[in-house]
Amino acid sequence: MLGGFEQVNQRKEGPILERVNNQMMLEALTYKEPSKLKVIMAFAAVYIFWGSTYIAIAIAIKSTPPFIMAAIRFFVAGIILYAWCMLRGEKNPDWPSIYKNALAGVLMLFFGTTSLIWVEQWLPAGLSSIIIATTPFWFILLDRKHWRENLSDKFILIGLVVGLVGIAMLSLHKGSVDLWTNKKQLTSFVVLLFGSMLWAMGSLFSKYSVTRGSWGIKASYQMMAAGLTALIVSVISGEYGRFSWGHISMQSINAMIYLITFGSLIGFIAYIWLLDVRPPAIVGTYAYVNPVVAVFLGWWILGEQLSGFQFVALFVVLSGVLLVNLSKYKK
Repeated sequence: MLGGFEQVNQRKEGPILERVNNQMMLEALTYKEPSKLKVIMAFAAVYIFWGSTYIAIAIAIKSTPPFIMAAIRFFVAGIILYAWCMLRGEKNPDWPSIYKNALAGVLMLFFGTTSLIWVEQWLPAGLSSIIIATTPFWFILLDRKHWRENLSDKFILIGLVVGLVGIAMLSLHKGSVDLWTNKKQLTSFVVLLFGSMLWAMGSLFSKYSVTRGSWGIKASYQMMAAGLTALIVSVISGEYGRFSWGHISMQSINAMIYLITFGSLIGFIAYIWLLDVRPPAIVGTYAYVNPVVAVFLGWWILGEQLSGFQFVALFVVLSGVLLVNLSKYKK
């Protein structure tokens, strides 16, 4: 009796396994390694443009509440990208793919990026950058598929530690923080720490979950889902009820246009594409470089002084990024 069931199951599983193997063989044959120039340009977009968003966010939330600002930024960018994909003749994916991309977008962009927007009301940029610098650690800890590879590579582990030390040096004496007596600062610290973890979780989910559609369609649904979530939270928290559109300054509008264009449409799209072609631990090195860019732009645009000690910190940060990538460069 059991033997009959086994034969039936084998007959049913045979065609399924054959189709799966054929699909894997087809993907392997059609896969083409992206050009080094494209990879370099994508990393440059994530490193430089996202590094500049620190200043843009600080300007935008001066006259626009954080959740409303996040809702505008992500939903507008998502709609623009979605319209562009439709004009190119791309088709909507199935509902499971839409759901998975929406979930990844909420984890990355709402819990990850919006948490940074929210905490900048109370935490200085220096401490925020230290917390965000934990993101590569979350990639290493949560990426079970590459545990053996990452945890056995001494260059990746040393590079992560060196990079975190550099961020701590870079942020030394940046703002006054009292986490033990200031409840808002302590809450912000915890929120941003979990936000960094959820960003890494969403990135890994976006990379490994099987979904249909191009990277452009995926990113558009992710941004629209994050924007809608931010709007809902804004209404529930009462932020929207206290908000007046007429109070938005021209500076904040220009900052939001920059965030939509360079932070989301260019930076986030480059990030999603990199997740498809490079290991998450390597892509996550943006968390080290972004604060470096922010410091330089603060010196250049806002006139902030850059000391010799901070120059040393910048060198340490870039050394950490080099160590993390060293084994990949060798290959």
